[in-house]
Amino acid sequence: MARTAILNVMVRAATKAGRVLSRDFGEVEQLQVSRKGPADFVTAADRRAEEIIRAELAHARPDYSFLMEEAGETIGSDPQHRWIVDPLDGTTNFLHGIPLFAVSIALERQGRMQAAVVYNPATDELFTAERGAGAFVNDRRIRVAARTQIAEAVLCTGIPHLGRGDHGRFLRELATLMPMVAGVRRTGSAALDLAWLAAGRFDGFWERDLSPWDMAAGILLIREAGGYASDFRGGDAMLEKGEIVAGNELIHRQLLAALKG
Repeated sequence: MARTAILNVMVRAATKAGRVLSRDFGEVEQLQVSRKGPADFVTAADRRAEEIIRAELAHARPDYSFLMEEAGETIGSDPQHRWIVDPLDGTTNFLHGIPLFAVSIALERQGRMQAAVVYNPATDELFTAERGAGAFVNDRRIRVAARTQIAEAVLCTGIPHLGRGDHGRFLRELATLMPMVAGVRRTGSAALDLAWLAAGRFDGFWERDLSPWDMAAGILLIREAGGYASDFRGGDAMLEKGEIVAGNELIHRQLLAALKG
Protein backbone atom coordinates (compact mmCIF):
# COMPACT_ATOMS: atom_id res chain seq x y z
CA MET A 1 0.00 0.00 0.00
CA ALA A 2 1.15 3.56 -0.67
CA ARG A 3 1.36 5.69 2.45
CA THR A 4 1.29 9.45 2.67
CA ALA A 5 4.22 11.30 4.19
CA ILE A 6 2.29 11.97 7.39
CA LEU A 7 1.38 8.31 7.87
CA ASN A 8 5.01 7.34 7.31
CA VAL A 9 5.98 9.73 10.11
CA MET A 10 3.44 8.08 12.41
CA VAL A 11 4.58 4.57 11.51
CA ARG A 12 8.20 5.52 12.09
CA ALA A 13 7.38 6.98 15.51
CA ALA A 14 5.31 3.94 16.55
CA THR A 15 7.83 1.35 15.42
CA LYS A 16 10.75 3.23 16.96
CA ALA A 17 8.94 3.37 20.30
CA GLY A 18 7.91 -0.25 19.81
CA ARG A 19 11.51 -1.39 19.54
CA VAL A 20 12.27 0.19 22.91
CA LEU A 21 9.15 -1.37 24.44
CA SER A 22 10.11 -4.79 23.06
CA ARG A 23 13.50 -4.54 24.72
CA ASP A 24 11.93 -3.46 28.00
CA PHE A 25 9.26 -6.16 27.74
CA GLY A 26 12.05 -8.72 27.62
CA GLU A 27 13.24 -7.48 30.99
CA VAL A 28 9.86 -7.67 32.73
CA GLU A 29 10.01 -11.42 33.33
CA GLN A 30 13.28 -11.03 35.18
CA LEU A 31 11.82 -8.27 37.32
CA GLN A 32 8.77 -10.30 38.32
CA VAL A 33 10.81 -12.11 40.97
CA SER A 34 12.30 -8.97 42.46
CA ARG A 35 11.03 -7.67 45.77
CA LYS A 36 10.13 -4.26 44.42
CA GLY A 37 8.47 -5.66 41.33
CA PRO A 38 8.46 -4.22 37.81
CA ALA A 39 5.93 -1.41 38.31
CA ASP A 40 8.45 1.43 38.43
CA PHE A 41 10.35 -0.06 35.51
CA VAL A 42 7.18 -0.22 33.39
CA THR A 43 6.30 3.39 34.25
CA ALA A 44 9.75 4.41 33.03
CA ALA A 45 9.30 2.35 29.85
CA ASP A 46 5.97 4.10 29.20
CA ARG A 47 7.59 7.51 29.55
CA ARG A 48 10.55 6.59 27.36
CA ALA A 49 8.22 5.46 24.60
CA GLU A 50 6.20 8.67 24.85
CA GLU A 51 9.33 10.83 24.64
CA ILE A 52 10.45 8.98 21.51
CA ILE A 53 7.05 9.42 19.84
CA ARG A 54 6.83 13.09 20.76
CA ALA A 55 10.31 13.80 19.42
CA GLU A 56 9.58 12.05 16.11
CA LEU A 57 6.21 13.72 15.58
CA ALA A 58 7.36 17.18 16.69
CA HIS A 59 10.36 17.01 14.38
CA ALA A 60 8.09 16.33 11.40
CA ARG A 61 5.28 18.73 12.36
CA PRO A 62 6.56 21.17 15.01
CA ASP A 63 3.39 23.31 14.98
CA TYR A 64 0.89 20.56 15.78
CA SER A 65 -0.76 20.18 19.19
CA PHE A 66 -0.44 17.08 21.40
CA LEU A 67 -2.73 15.11 23.68
CA MET A 68 -0.66 12.42 25.38
CA GLU A 69 -1.36 10.01 28.21
CA GLU A 70 1.65 10.97 30.31
CA ALA A 71 2.40 14.56 29.30
CA GLY A 72 -1.20 15.72 28.91
CA GLU A 73 -2.20 18.40 26.41
CA THR A 74 0.10 20.84 24.66
CA ILE A 75 -1.40 23.48 22.39
CA GLY A 76 0.79 24.15 19.35
CA SER A 77 0.79 27.12 17.02
CA ASP A 78 -1.45 25.03 14.73
CA PRO A 79 -4.34 24.06 17.02
CA GLN A 80 -6.32 22.66 14.07
CA HIS A 81 -4.07 19.60 14.08
CA ARG A 82 -3.58 17.43 17.14
CA TRP A 83 -1.64 14.25 17.79
CA ILE A 84 -3.44 11.90 20.22
CA VAL A 85 -0.95 9.43 21.64
CA ASP A 86 -0.92 6.44 23.99
CA PRO A 87 2.67 5.18 24.13
CA LEU A 88 1.73 1.98 25.95
CA ASP A 89 -1.89 0.85 25.93
CA GLY A 90 -2.19 -2.32 27.97
CA THR A 91 0.20 -1.37 30.76
CA THR A 92 -1.10 -4.06 33.11
CA ASN A 93 -0.53 -6.71 30.45
CA PHE A 94 2.99 -5.38 29.91
CA LEU A 95 3.57 -5.43 33.66
CA HIS A 96 2.57 -9.09 33.86
CA GLY A 97 4.46 -10.25 30.78
CA ILE A 98 1.32 -10.67 28.65
CA PRO A 99 2.12 -9.81 25.00
CA LEU A 100 -1.06 -7.81 24.35
CA PHE A 101 -0.13 -4.14 24.39
CA ALA A 102 0.22 -1.43 21.78
CA VAL A 103 1.48 1.97 20.74
CA SER A 104 -1.46 4.08 19.55
CA ILE A 105 -1.14 7.30 17.53
CA ALA A 106 -3.94 9.28 15.88
CA LEU A 107 -3.88 12.54 13.97
CA GLU A 108 -6.93 14.73 14.43
CA ARG A 109 -7.70 17.61 12.06
CA GLN A 110 -10.40 20.07 13.09
CA GLY A 111 -12.01 17.48 15.32
CA ARG A 112 -11.95 14.61 12.79
CA MET A 113 -9.55 11.69 12.76
CA GLN A 114 -7.34 11.77 9.67
CA ALA A 115 -4.76 9.05 10.24
CA ALA A 116 -4.22 6.22 12.71
CA VAL A 117 -1.53 3.76 13.75
CA VAL A 118 -1.82 0.95 16.31
CA TYR A 119 1.30 -1.18 16.69
CA ASN A 120 1.84 -4.26 18.85
CA PRO A 121 5.61 -4.77 19.00
CA ALA A 122 5.23 -8.17 20.68
CA THR A 123 3.55 -9.61 17.57
CA ASP A 124 4.89 -7.07 15.05
CA GLU A 125 1.36 -6.27 13.87
CA LEU A 126 0.98 -2.77 12.46
CA PHE A 127 -2.54 -1.45 11.92
CA THR A 128 -2.84 1.72 9.83
CA ALA A 129 -5.59 3.85 8.36
CA GLU A 130 -6.08 7.17 6.62
CA ARG A 131 -9.37 8.92 6.05
CA GLY A 132 -10.83 7.75 2.74
CA ALA A 133 -8.01 5.31 2.04
CA GLY A 134 -9.03 2.18 3.94
CA ALA A 135 -7.55 0.26 6.87
CA PHE A 136 -4.66 -2.21 6.82
CA VAL A 137 -2.68 -4.62 8.96
CA ASN A 138 0.91 -5.08 7.82
CA ASP A 139 -0.13 -3.55 4.47
CA ARG A 140 -2.99 -6.05 3.96
CA ARG A 141 -6.46 -4.54 3.59
CA ILE A 142 -8.84 -5.33 6.44
CA ARG A 143 -12.62 -5.24 6.82
CA VAL A 144 -14.94 -5.62 9.77
CA ALA A 145 -16.63 -9.00 10.16
CA ALA A 146 -19.77 -9.62 8.13
CA ARG A 147 -21.91 -11.37 10.77
CA THR A 148 -25.39 -9.87 10.94
CA GLN A 149 -26.88 -11.51 14.04
CA ILE A 150 -25.74 -10.62 17.51
CA ALA A 151 -26.36 -14.24 18.54
CA GLU A 152 -23.37 -15.20 16.36
CA ALA A 153 -21.15 -12.36 17.58
CA VAL A 154 -18.08 -12.42 19.78
CA LEU A 155 -17.92 -9.15 21.67
CA CYS A 156 -15.03 -7.50 23.42
CA THR A 157 -15.04 -5.04 26.29
CA GLY A 158 -13.04 -3.69 29.20
CA ILE A 159 -13.86 -4.79 32.74
CA PRO A 160 -13.77 -2.23 35.56
CA HIS A 161 -11.26 -3.11 38.25
CA LEU A 162 -9.88 -1.80 41.52
CA GLY A 163 -10.56 1.92 41.75
CA ARG A 164 -11.82 2.24 38.17
CA GLY A 165 -15.27 2.45 36.63
CA ASP A 166 -18.83 1.77 37.71
CA HIS A 167 -18.81 -1.92 38.61
CA GLY A 168 -22.56 -2.20 39.10
CA ARG A 169 -23.38 -0.61 35.75
CA PHE A 170 -20.91 -2.86 33.95
CA LEU A 171 -22.39 -5.98 35.55
CA ARG A 172 -25.88 -4.90 34.44
CA GLU A 173 -24.67 -4.36 30.87
CA LEU A 174 -22.83 -7.68 30.88
CA ALA A 175 -25.92 -9.47 32.23
CA THR A 176 -27.94 -7.98 29.38
CA LEU A 177 -25.51 -9.01 26.65
CA MET A 178 -24.27 -12.40 27.88
CA PRO A 179 -27.44 -14.34 26.93
CA MET A 180 -27.54 -12.62 23.52
CA VAL A 181 -24.08 -13.41 22.13
CA ALA A 182 -21.69 -16.23 21.23
CA GLY A 183 -18.97 -14.97 23.52
CA VAL A 184 -17.44 -12.05 25.41
CA ARG A 185 -13.70 -11.37 25.60
CA ARG A 186 -11.47 -8.98 27.54
CA THR A 187 -7.87 -8.54 26.36
CA GLY A 188 -6.69 -5.57 28.42
CA SER A 189 -5.92 -3.13 25.59
CA ALA A 190 -8.72 -1.04 24.12
CA ALA A 191 -6.50 0.16 21.27
CA LEU A 192 -5.84 -3.45 20.21
CA ASP A 193 -9.47 -4.43 20.76
CA LEU A 194 -10.64 -1.78 18.31
CA ALA A 195 -7.91 -2.68 15.81
CA TRP A 196 -8.90 -6.33 16.03
CA LEU A 197 -12.54 -5.40 15.48
CA ALA A 198 -11.47 -3.51 12.35
CA ALA A 199 -9.69 -6.69 11.22
CA GLY A 200 -12.80 -8.82 11.73
CA ARG A 201 -11.52 -10.72 14.77
CA PHE A 202 -14.18 -9.31 17.07
CA ASP A 203 -17.72 -8.52 15.97
CA GLY A 204 -18.58 -5.82 18.47
CA PHE A 205 -17.13 -3.71 21.26
CA TRP A 206 -18.46 -1.57 24.06
CA GLU A 207 -16.73 0.24 26.90
CA ARG A 208 -17.09 3.27 29.14
CA ASP A 209 -14.60 5.32 31.17
CA LEU A 210 -12.01 5.43 28.40
CA SER A 211 -9.58 8.24 27.63
CA PRO A 212 -9.30 9.82 24.16
CA TRP A 213 -5.92 8.18 23.51
CA ASP A 214 -7.43 4.73 24.20
CA MET A 215 -9.77 4.93 21.21
CA ALA A 216 -8.86 7.78 18.83
CA ALA A 217 -6.84 5.60 16.44
CA GLY A 218 -9.26 2.69 16.74
CA ILE A 219 -12.23 4.82 15.71
CA LEU A 220 -10.66 5.62 12.36
CA LEU A 221 -9.45 2.04 11.84
CA ILE A 222 -13.01 0.74 12.34
CA ARG A 223 -14.64 3.31 10.10
CA GLU A 224 -12.09 2.82 7.34
CA ALA A 225 -12.66 -0.94 7.62
CA GLY A 226 -16.36 -0.41 6.92
CA GLY A 227 -17.56 -0.42 10.52
CA TYR A 228 -19.50 1.92 12.77
CA ALA A 229 -18.34 3.56 16.00
CA SER A 230 -20.35 5.88 18.20
CA ASP A 231 -21.06 6.89 21.77
CA PHE A 232 -23.80 5.03 23.65
CA ARG A 233 -26.49 7.30 22.19
CA GLY A 234 -25.34 6.73 18.63
CA GLY A 235 -23.61 10.12 18.42
CA ASP A 236 -20.06 11.17 17.72
CA ALA A 237 -19.07 12.40 21.20
CA MET A 238 -16.89 9.40 22.00
CA LEU A 239 -13.77 11.31 23.02
CA GLU A 240 -15.76 13.81 25.07
CA LYS A 241 -17.84 11.17 26.86
CA GLY A 242 -15.13 8.54 27.15
CA GLU A 243 -17.32 5.77 25.75
CA ILE A 244 -17.68 3.76 22.57
CA VAL A 245 -19.90 1.16 20.91
CA ALA A 246 -18.61 -0.38 17.68
CA GLY A 247 -19.24 -3.09 15.12
CA ASN A 248 -20.47 -3.50 11.57
CA GLU A 249 -23.69 -1.64 10.78
CA LEU A 250 -26.08 -4.33 12.02
CA ILE A 251 -24.13 -5.48 15.09
CA HIS A 252 -23.55 -1.84 16.08
CA ARG A 253 -27.28 -1.17 15.81
CA GLN A 254 -28.16 -4.25 17.88
CA LEU A 255 -25.59 -3.38 20.53
CA LEU A 256 -26.89 0.16 20.86
CA ALA A 257 -30.46 -1.12 21.25
CA ALA A 258 -29.44 -3.64 23.92
CA LEU A 259 -27.36 -1.14 25.89
CA LYS A 260 -30.08 1.53 25.75
CA GLY A 261 -32.61 -0.96 27.02
